[in-house]
Amino acid sequence: MTVTEAMNKRSSIRAFKPDKIDRSLLMEIFELAARTPSWGNTQPWEVFVADGEALDKIREAYANNYESNVAGGPEVARPPDWPEEAKRRQGGIRGGMTPEVQEAFSQFAQLNQAMFYAPAVVFLCMDKALTNWSMYDIGAYSQSVMLLATERGLSTIPAITSVTYPEILHRELNIPDSYYVLIGIPIGYADDTQDINKLHTLRDKAADVVRFAD
Repeated sequence: MTVTEAMNKRSSIRAFKPDKIDRSLLMEIFELAARTPSWGNTQPWEVFVADGEALDKIREAYANNYESNVAGGPEVARPPDWPEEAKRRQGGIRGGMTPEVQEAFSQFAQLNQAMFYAPAVVFLCMDKALTNWSMYDIGAYSQSVMLLATERGLSTIPAITSVTYPEILHRELNIPDSYYVLIGIPIGYADDTQDINKLHTLRDKAADVVRFAD
């Protein structure tokens, strides 16, 4: 599979099969993802993987918090508002829906809260001594992980809801308090029988966002 093929094939999957992922396969992905460039070779990504019993405990704790209306939020705050162009693109999600996807999308909130029932979730963390400067490198690393997963027949979705209750993640995954938990990436084998996975969001054309100097 070429990089172009992986880019075209990868999509955010919202329903996974329960099939367990062999940890050796995940380690193969992480070994290759370590080739991601970073400023000054700082390699600022810290990776914690939840699967099996640990992930079950996290899901149960999240569900208890949701049911009890416990306020939560990521350790790196969401923007207070989005630029108008970003709002327009967010609204375009519905533009990629066929009728069966529209019906399935009603399950989105529940699936999101359960981390889409993926068999594993990759949590990317960053030392609090670092700044937003290093988030670029970690974003590049996350893309490497997702494309390498695609090449190996796995599917992914970067999901901020996965880090809604970071205190649970710190506790269950032994993440040091000196790290920010930035993002979770549910990973596994796509359940192609689920209509929610037929959603393909629209993208702006390159000509609309790329500017060349005159």
